Amino acid sequence: MMLWVSLFGMDKGRVEDTRFVAPHVALLGVQVFFGSLPVIAKVVLRTIPPTGLVGFRVGITALVLMVVQAVRGRFWLREKSDYFKLAVLGFFGVTLNQILFINGLSLTTASNTSLLAVTIPIFTLAVSTLARSERLRGVKVAGIILAAGGVLLIIDPRRASFSSETTMGDLLIIANSLSYGIYVATSKQVIERNGAFRSMMWVFIFASVICVPLGAYSLRTIDLNSIDSSIWALVIYIAVGATASPYLLNAWALARVYPSVVAVYIYLQPIIGFLLAVVFLGESIGGNFVLAATLIFAGVFMATRNRSAVR
Repeated sequence: MMLWVSLFGMDKGRVEDTRFVAPHVALLGVQVFFGSLPVIAKVVLRTIPPTGLVGFRVGITALVLMVVQAVRGRFWLREKSDYFKLAVLGFFGVTLNQILFINGLSLTTASNTSLLAVTIPIFTLAVSTLARSERLRGVKVAGIILAAGGVLLIIDPRRASFSSETTMGDLLIIANSLSYGIYVATSKQVIERNGAFRSMMWVFIFASVICVPLGAYSLRTIDLNSIDSSIWALVIYIAVGATASPYLLNAWALARVYPSVVAVYIYLQPIIGFLLAVVFLGESIGGNFVLAATLIFAGVFMATRNRSAVR
């Protein structure tokens, strides 16, 4: 550290500030990448079925990470027991997460899906507390509640329709939130031990064992040769830009902050999605959006402002 300071002329305070800010910049990038997914995926899903897209996402991401790690010479894990742990994380964080989400989305409304997504940080904090990976703090709970209120203001719960027709889909979305919450809350130690790249590579390798065959089966009636090259380019972006990149950034940040901090950044996705709609669809920003954005940023600040949370 002293060599770094002497080479770049940074005092200890500035180094500590950079160390504190970097994970939050990474988490913001995660939400930007994930926020671009719905618009692009909507185009691809006109041609490729959902399970097929999941297969491509997981398979291509696993392949890219395998090539990167093979070149780096950091392929195998240090502890054999970590293979099982990463297989479990792959099941909860990728396989189960994506399958539940896609099937849930097909059985419920988009408004219900957005509304139920606010449960992810709640599940993450609950699992983290039970696992004793972090302590339940009043200011963090208040921040999560405040940010959730901002999300609800954006998506307007009055548009949700929790009827018997959507019950199964709603339950699947809640199960998806719990699955992702378990993944975020329990992955910190193994990622710290093995690094973000190597950990995510094995997470996606194990997930591809299930997702790729399921995706291939769903494509049995599709003529892949007839798919336009622009669609394949979007599939590549979804795999590399909207999957590999955010998962890696998420893992890197998770090794440096508490799981609930990672999860609470999910509340920024509605803001990013709305801003993308303003830029690409010509939608306008109203007073509700400004108030909601203020609540979300205030809540995120409250939930993440403890500097001791950074590792």
